[in-house]
Amino acid sequence: MDNSEGYAIELRGIVKRFPGVVANDGIDLKVRRGEIHCLLGENGAGKTTLMRVLYGLYRPEEGEIILNGQPVHMTSPRAALNHHVGMVHQHFRLVPTLSVEENIVLGLDEGTGPFVNFRKTREKISSIANEYGLSVDLQTKVWQLAVGQQQRVEILKALYREVDILIMDEPTSVLTPQEVDQLFTTLRTLVDDGLTIIFITHKLDEVMQVSDRVTVLRKGKVVSTLPTAETDKPTLARLMVGREVVFRLKKGPIKRREKILEVNDLHALNDRGLPALRGVSFDLFGGEILGVAGVSGNGQYELAEVLTGLRKSIKGRVFLAKKEVTNCSAREMNDLNVAHIPAERIRMGIVPALSIRENLILKKYRRPPFSYREFLDNKEIEENAHRAMSDYQIAAPSYETPAKLLSGGNIQKVILARELSENPSLIVAVHPTYGLDIGATEQVRQILLAQRERGAATLLISEDLEEIMTLSDRILVIFNGEVMGILDAESADIEEIGLMMAGTRHKGEEL
Repeated sequence: MDNSEGYAIELRGIVKRFPGVVANDGIDLKVRRGEIHCLLGENGAGKTTLMRVLYGLYRPEEGEIILNGQPVHMTSPRAALNHHVGMVHQHFRLVPTLSVEENIVLGLDEGTGPFVNFRKTREKISSIANEYGLSVDLQTKVWQLAVGQQQRVEILKALYREVDILIMDEPTSVLTPQEVDQLFTTLRTLVDDGLTIIFITHKLDEVMQVSDRVTVLRKGKVVSTLPTAETDKPTLARLMVGREVVFRLKKGPIKRREKILEVNDLHALNDRGLPALRGVSFDLFGGEILGVAGVSGNGQYELAEVLTGLRKSIKGRVFLAKKEVTNCSAREMNDLNVAHIPAERIRMGIVPALSIRENLILKKYRRPPFSYREFLDNKEIEENAHRAMSDYQIAAPSYETPAKLLSGGNIQKVILARELSENPSLIVAVHPTYGLDIGATEQVRQILLAQRERGAATLLISEDLEEIMTLSDRILVIFNGEVMGILDAESADIEEIGLMMAGTRHKGEEL
């Protein structure tokens, strides 16, 4: 079979169905040898599904896979590895209690009988690590590593298996800016040495920074494949969502009002009983957005839960509009008009089996105008649902549609409509746009800016630094449960924020 154009991978007519959805609808994809090829699309566009087909995790209903001009059958990840195809998943596939070295050789025949020749494997791993700048202590247990180091282990694991094609699924979602730069340097070195890399992402900046070519998917189909040098962010965004996207949100000058939230020396434990917050202190004013930046697992979730009454603190004090609310319950915080946009929107933000109409009144069905004594006022509840669906552009057949049938973006709009309907004084928003497409992300950000203009105080917790820097007036950086510093967003430097996210304290005066 002719492969004169130098394609490492050809996917032809790939169809993959799940109950009720066609995830890949006749996809054709060609990836050249020795290139970084970005697979770009909104969440749900079919990117990861397509790569799981290539890696042997899914079997397609239709289509064929051709590697270096030869048809192959990817029946399992082991078959993929036999064809020198590796994948670094968004959620790492490592055994936390094993060492780095043990994870890398796990499942391989690297010795005589049941015994692994660790001296030989150690030399090979060290050689690969030194060649590509992937240094990590081989004897350390994986659970002791930072997420950036765990990702290095995943890459080393693939390189140790001598892959020629490496799939990276949303690889920057858990990294600091410095770690992202290091990763991109490593990927470019790998490509220079002959590897072919497929890079799954929904971040346009990453596409422009790292890729040679980009294929855009929308609703399970290929929209276009372009040389990165011949396109730009607005074009790619339009291809992703099918319309023009506003990149510059209109953010007026800050009109700081009275102090809404005061947090003093706050300490709290995580779910395992270990310290999660270690003396966190800050103030938050009406009319401002305070962004909380940090790598996942550094106390952000616990902070949000303490402030919304879902977790008890063990030390410290919290004041809301000068009233002490330390360790108030979630219902008490709700009655004090505190809005909570949770990270886990399906598990914590809605009741999936209930309708849109019912989800919109979950926090206020006990009070007028939605109830009188023991009876619900269905007319008021229906009018509220009509109004919310119109104001927040919730796309659904009717307000009786079960929330579980909505897309992620529409579920988030239901949560926003419910939480913001009573003009809260404090909004705690955790990853409010995570997993949403560009269009829904744009709308959610505009809603938060409108609340800022109204005078609400917003605590924005996000691992998306671009979002933090776009929306915030000030940025609080948290590491290991401690505040590394608070910066003015307009003058904040992304490199400095990255260092603070890795544990370096801000040397200047806090704002």
